[in-house]
Amino acid sequence: MQSHPIILPQFDPIAVHLGPLAVHWYALAYILSILIGWKIAIRLCGLAPRAATREQVDDFAFWAMLGVVLGGRLGYILFYKPGFYLTHPLSILEVWQGGMSFHGGALGVILALAWFTWRNGLSFLSFSDRITIIVPLGLGLGRCANFINGELWGRPAPDWLPWAMVFPTGGPVARHPSQLYEALTEGLLLLAVMLVVASRPWARMRYGFLSGLFLFGYAVARSFCELFREPDAFIGFLPFGVTMGQVLCIPMALAGLWLMAYGMRHPHSIEGEKVDG
Repeated sequence: MQSHPIILPQFDPIAVHLGPLAVHWYALAYILSILIGWKIAIRLCGLAPRAATREQVDDFAFWAMLGVVLGGRLGYILFYKPGFYLTHPLSILEVWQGGMSFHGGALGVILALAWFTWRNGLSFLSFSDRITIIVPLGLGLGRCANFINGELWGRPAPDWLPWAMVFPTGGPVARHPSQLYEALTEGLLLLAVMLVVASRPWARMRYGFLSGLFLFGYAVARSFCELFREPDAFIGFLPFGVTMGQVLCIPMALAGLWLMAYGMRHPHSIEGEKVDG
C-alpha cells in the first residue's frame, strides 16, 4: 500500500439546501449541464447550415432532460441490475439512491431526438449533430459529482502513483481517482474536440458526422477509463477481463464509425441542400 495516499474527505451528499428542498451533487450536475448546455446549443443550432430555431431548442430542453433521466434509469435497471429490480420494483423510483446508466441515457435522448425532429419537421442528423456536441459537458460535471460523492472509484493504484486516493467507501486501499480520469477524457477533452470540429463548416455540412464523432469518441474514452475503474461489485469482470461498460461501448463505437462514414459520403451545402461529393 502507498505510504502517504490522499485521503478523500466525506463530503455532504447534499450540495444545496433550498428550504425543505435538498439538492444533491448529482442533481446539481444535471441542472448545471442542462442550463449551460442549453445556452451553447442555441448558438450551435444557429450556425450555418441552421439546424433549428431558438424556440425549438428551448422546447427540446425539456424532452432532452426527460430522455436522460428515464433512459438513464431504465438503462441501469436493464443493463446492470435487472434481477434486483424485478424483485424490488418500488426501488425503481428511488432515483436519489443513485443508479443511472449513460448508455441508457444516450438511448433515451436518441428517442427524444427522433420524436422531436419528426414532430417539428427537422433533420434528425443535423439537429443531433449540434446537441451531441454539448453532451460531454454533462458527462464531465456528472463525473465530478461522482468524485465528490466518493462513488464509482477506481481500481487499486500502484505504490508510485502520487495522486492515489483512499475513498470513504472503498476500504483502506489507495485507488485510482477514475472519476477524474473520466471527467477529463469523456468530459473536458471530448468537449474540446467536439467544439473545435464543429467550428469547421465542412463538419456541419456532413450530417451525422458530429454525432458519429461523439459516439466513437465517448466509446474510446470510456473504454480506456474502464481500465482504471473498479467494476460494479454485483457484476465484476466479464470473460477476457472486460467490463460491462466496455461491452456497451462496442456498438456505440461501431455506430459512430458508420455515422461518420455516412456523413462524409452525403455532404450538404450551407443552405442545407445535398451536394455531390
